[in-house]
Amino acid sequence: MRHKSKILVITVPFTIILLGIFIYQYGFLRIRHEVSSIEEMKTFKTKSLKKYMAMVARKPKLEKRLSLLKDIRKADNDKIIDGQTIAIAAASLQNAVKGIITARGGAIYSERVEKPEDYNSFKKISITIDMSMPDTRALGDTLYAIETQTPYLVVKEFDTRVKNFRDPKELMVKLKVSAITAAR
Repeated sequence: MRHKSKILVITVPFTIILLGIFIYQYGFLRIRHEVSSIEEMKTFKTKSLKKYMAMVARKPKLEKRLSLLKDIRKADNDKIIDGQTIAIAAASLQNAVKGIITARGGAIYSERVEKPEDYNSFKKISITIDMSMPDTRALGDTLYAIETQTPYLVVKEFDTRVKNFRDPKELMVKLKVSAITAAR
C-alpha cells in the first residue's frame, strides 16, 4: 500500500500541475485574447462612430453650401445659350438674333452657322448673318440690343456698307455673333 501511496503522492500534484497548465493555456489565455480583441473592436467602432457623428454634424453646412452653389450655377446658366445639342443651341442663337434684327426694321438675306469651338466643358457657337438695316440709328439699336442680351451674345465681326451711294440711308451689314453653350 505504501507503494501505491507513493505513486498517488507523485501523480496527484503532477496531475494538478498539468490541469493548471491546461486551464491556463486553453482557458485563461483564450479568454484574455478574446477580451483584447473585443476591446480593439470597441475602440475601432468608437472611432468610426465619432467620424460618422462628425459627418452628420457637417450635413447642414454641406446642404447650405450645395444650395448656394446650385443658385450660382442657375445664375450662370442664364448667361449661356440653352440647348441639349449644339444644333439646337445654334438655332436658339439664330432665333434670338433674328428677332432682335427684325424688331428694329432689318431684313435678313442669309444666315450661316459656323463650326463650334471647344472651351473646356463649354462650346462657342457662332452665326454669320447678312442683312440690311434702314438707317444707322436702327443699326446702333440692334448692336446695343445684341450686346446687352441675356444670355450673353458677342458681336465678333462687323462689316457695313452703304447700299446706294446716292441715297446713303439703307445699309448692308455682315455680322458674326457668338455665344457660349454647355450643349454636347
